[in-house]
Amino acid sequence: MGLLRVENVNSFYGRSHILFDVTLEMKPGETVAILGRNGSGRTTTLKTIMGLITPATGRVYLDGADITGWPPYRIARKGVSFVPEERRVFTTLTVRDNLEVAEKVGRKGEWTRERVLDLFKPLQKLLHRKGGHLSGGEQQMVAVARGIIQNPKLLILDEPTEGLAPAIVQDIVAMIRTIKGQGGTSILLVEQDVKTTLSVADRVYVLDNGKVVFRGTPQELDGREDIKKHHMGV
Repeated sequence: MGLLRVENVNSFYGRSHILFDVTLEMKPGETVAILGRNGSGRTTTLKTIMGLITPATGRVYLDGADITGWPPYRIARKGVSFVPEERRVFTTLTVRDNLEVAEKVGRKGEWTRERVLDLFKPLQKLLHRKGGHLSGGEQQMVAVARGIIQNPKLLILDEPTEGLAPAIVQDIVAMIRTIKGQGGTSILLVEQDVKTTLSVADRVYVLDNGKVVFRGTPQELDGREDIKKHHMGV
């Protein structure tokens, strides 16, 4: 049985039809990437999975359970962590407090606070600094650390390297690779940097105008110049 299945989903923003019969699936332990131009429906797909948008038609299944229409907090309790593009770090709380809040609402598992801080080493010196006083890269580290400290079955990352300096991007990608290497957490990733994404993903979906136009491995996508040119702008 797959971990996640999105089945023939149609989603709207108001009267605007954004997703058209989107179907995708993930197996436990997989890292799956969703690629596409801005406005292709990638973030809408993530929000539909997370319950932030209820699809007009279609279903979303997690571990075989139909979670369509569930509120986000209930989906989170079932083992899904969502790190949005906006990061949403608690700016008035310290880094330590940000992690403690996430730890308390999450599940018990191998990702203890000590282990998370060992992975996100730069945060060790920032534990007493408030979220609002962190750089963009530091805030992103806190956001991803909060996601994994909840010990999710599925970690959803929306544009985790957006707007970051190249050196910080390398750090974030290395951390994602480490999380993937542990094997216990599936990762669903939306990212603009195609080269970086293909280096960490097991499988790839490409969206264009709200429709799935490609599904396959990074190696298969690498050989599809038509997809990269016409649907990704690469």
